[in-house]
Amino acid sequence: MKNVMDFPGGYQAIISYDPEIEMFRGEFAGLNGGADFYAKDADSLKREGQTSLDVFLRMCAEDGVSPKKTLGKFALRLDPELYRQASVAAAATGQSLNTFIANAVKQAVSVNG
Repeated sequence: MKNVMDFPGGYQAIISYDPEIEMFRGEFAGLNGGADFYAKDADSLKREGQTSLDVFLRMCAEDGVSPKKTLGKFALRLDPELYRQASVAAAATGQSLNTFIANAVKQAVSVNG
């Protein structure tokens, strides 16, 4: 995936560039808390990311909490017409709307991954 840096253990950080400070910023996705890091080049970014992740994981272990988010729930707001169309499409394939949308997300992630 574009702008994603992989770390051991299946952890991933989204990378962006901050022109105000002329540095790259990494922010881990899917964690139970925030863990971000900054650096000027890719090698330093990887090193700083690993340090940030190690600190975060150590703190989670000390506090007895899971580092990764475990729930996969979120509210999805669709405009009424899109909701109607999705409901009809789901019913036409014999799926619940939830399953229909989950399958669409799976497909989009696999195409872009």
